[in-house]
Amino acid sequence: MNSSEKANQGSLRFRSIKLCIFFSGLSVFAQLYLFQPMLPMAAEQFNVSVGDTSLLVSSSTIGMALGLLFFAFKADSYSRKSLMTFSLISSALLTIISTWIPSLSLLIAIGVLKGFVVSGVSAVALAYLSEEVSVAAVPAAISMYLSGNTIGGMSGRILATILAGEFGWRNAVFFIGIESLILGTIFWKLFPESKFFNPQKTDYHQKAKQMKNFITNSYMLRLYFIAALLMGAFVSVYNYLTFRLEARPFSLSHFIMAFIFLMYIFGVFGTMITGRLSKRFNKNNILKSSILFMLCGTCLLLSENIYIVIFGLGLFTLSFFAAHTMASQMTALHAKQGKSSATSIYWLFYYFGSSILGSGTGYLLHSFSWNIFISILAISVITALLLATANSSLKE
Repeated sequence: MNSSEKANQGSLRFRSIKLCIFFSGLSVFAQLYLFQPMLPMAAEQFNVSVGDTSLLVSSSTIGMALGLLFFAFKADSYSRKSLMTFSLISSALLTIISTWIPSLSLLIAIGVLKGFVVSGVSAVALAYLSEEVSVAAVPAAISMYLSGNTIGGMSGRILATILAGEFGWRNAVFFIGIESLILGTIFWKLFPESKFFNPQKTDYHQKAKQMKNFITNSYMLRLYFIAALLMGAFVSVYNYLTFRLEARPFSLSHFIMAFIFLMYIFGVFGTMITGRLSKRFNKNNILKSSILFMLCGTCLLLSENIYIVIFGLGLFTLSFFAAHTMASQMTALHAKQGKSSATSIYWLFYYFGSSILGSGTGYLLHSFSWNIFISILAISVITALLLATANSSLKE
């Protein structure tokens, strides 16, 4: 079948794909970082340290990384729609079950399981779009998916913060679970089945060979480490900024802090701006510029002036999403064959970075100070900038 038969912009099939792929991103990321704004509440309830409660977030991202490793080998064995529907419905049910779990360790275990099942969406979403949507419409569809991820992450955190402040954190978890179940049901009913993909038996030897080639390719490996370092720094800031802002000299209320997550809107702008710029400028130069702006944003978070902190957070968020969009695009473009393997490894590094740095920096913050915490994040971002610079000499 030729590409002209694929879903074109403006067609009913394309609109259904775009809406459902947006809803899938919304559901996944509302659930994945659900506990992030409620970490101070959890620390108080379970009487544990900052680093220990961060495991509520890291458990889901560790599960996500493990799931992506599994689906890197198995995703092509299942129907795209069936896998994504299963991921969305089962993860929503696990979120709802979390409402009644009494112990922190059990909540963390459910977080790992939830991350694992929900990874089925991330494992095949981009592959589905490249298979089912016409070449001209793919960027618009991918932007819609990434916007869903961003808005899901933002709205989930804001809703969770406000609801937790009003009704307690368990009721906030229950509400997000029900919302995700509704989104999963809409996805199941409206998402079009694949026309250009049939499940096939996995050739494990071929997959392992492809993945080995990507991991031993210095250009790709640098992109993977850039993803890990930047995502680790990004999650660290959003994990612990609430602890910083509720303390002196800021002493912000829970309700006001909820709107800190509105900064995710800048992430949508970052994704859109990068999509436009990548048609006109060298991709690696865009990546380096984005990382440099992210470093500036990181340094502004040292300030004790709330307006400078908010400006810094906006710059940091916009720059992170711009860099992430560019790095993931460069990964997919550089992989001439085995794109799903290349992008799976990208997401694997991305979520391991989120888990390891996201929790590790919490223990640093608990033991030292905010300034030391930001200094470590700045070193991570500088390292990513050096890796992007090393890739400049190589052909995109």
